[in-house]
Amino acid sequence: MPNIRSEYKRLLKSGEIKPDAAQKSAIEALVVLERKIRQSRATWRRLLGIQPRVCGLYLWGPPGRGKSMMMDLFYNNIKKVTRRRVHFHAFMAEVHHNIRLWRESDAKTRRINFGTPGFGRKWGDDPIAPVAKLIADQTQLLCFDELQVTDIADATILSRLFEALFARKVILVATSNRPPDDLYKDGLNREHILPFIAMIKARTQVVEVAGPRDFRMDRLRGAKTWFCPSSDPQAVAGFNVLWSDMKHLMTEMECVLTVNERKIRFARAAGPMLRATFAELCGAANGPADYLAVADRFTTVFIDHVPVLSPANRNEARRFVTLIDALYEAGVRTVILADAEPAQLYPAGDGAFEFERTVSRLEEMRSEDYINRAG
Repeated sequence: MPNIRSEYKRLLKSGEIKPDAAQKSAIEALVVLERKIRQSRATWRRLLGIQPRVCGLYLWGPPGRGKSMMMDLFYNNIKKVTRRRVHFHAFMAEVHHNIRLWRESDAKTRRINFGTPGFGRKWGDDPIAPVAKLIADQTQLLCFDELQVTDIADATILSRLFEALFARKVILVATSNRPPDDLYKDGLNREHILPFIAMIKARTQVVEVAGPRDFRMDRLRGAKTWFCPSSDPQAVAGFNVLWSDMKHLMTEMECVLTVNERKIRFARAAGPMLRATFAELCGAANGPADYLAVADRFTTVFIDHVPVLSPANRNEARRFVTLIDALYEAGVRTVILADAEPAQLYPAGDGAFEFERTVSRLEEMRSEDYINRAG
């Protein structure tokens, strides 16, 4: 029967990944966690009260070190436990939704949606306990990709939420680009998140996946990053193949960014990479703060179907300029499927002159020098 270690060895043998000492240490930590979970689920152990302490694992390191891939190996091979793999921001959006639902509901609706605390007890006014019970009843193992706290609303409730979840024996496995002590660094009212950080350090094994190598950069160097025209099946195929190659063994999932209490949803994200259409990014009413959040969250952005622009879609063109400025300044690697080459994207009319700076940046962003600088 396949397990995490055997699957990792299979990937090494097939050449899909290369030997890496830091990855091997992380895999061994995941193997130990898998064993503890399996032991904790053994009926005879539960009957005898022999329960190994199982809380979780926190993998951190720079982008492109294989953290998401290893967590996926763990998630896909773990058995006999209710589990969920979800992007951290999407999870927190659900938590805030359930908190609002609790506060806005009457007693009967609360019982229907959240159940009862049991043994004749009653819920108080605090929504954290019933929300934690709802999560724990549905999921024994939570796997978060890219745990990154940027929202004060999240920071305020994380400590109490996870104290309740750990008390209900929910297991946490998370990947992050930051060590626990750097979560929500310099954030407003950061003292609220400090107990959560202390819990992460005390209740999970913190493993650094060290090393400067970004495996995705190896795939991007020398690759074409501007595909056109979008009507050409060969261009579309090249764009799709590069996405699949860069994504490699990572799982696609929805991503939710919180910007000034507004939620921006993208259907396709994989670790620190985003794939979004021009319509999603520039057709919606997004602004500079939204694009800065995208540039901060992702190291690589694939933009699908950028049309030829004109004064008729001036607003979309203005947003595209702002988006490219944010990605360029942050050094985000950018791959684009467009209807034309950069110089032909805004060929004439009001706004074409101002677009020339964006053309210059787009040309630079497809160069090897920019890709190496971004990496």
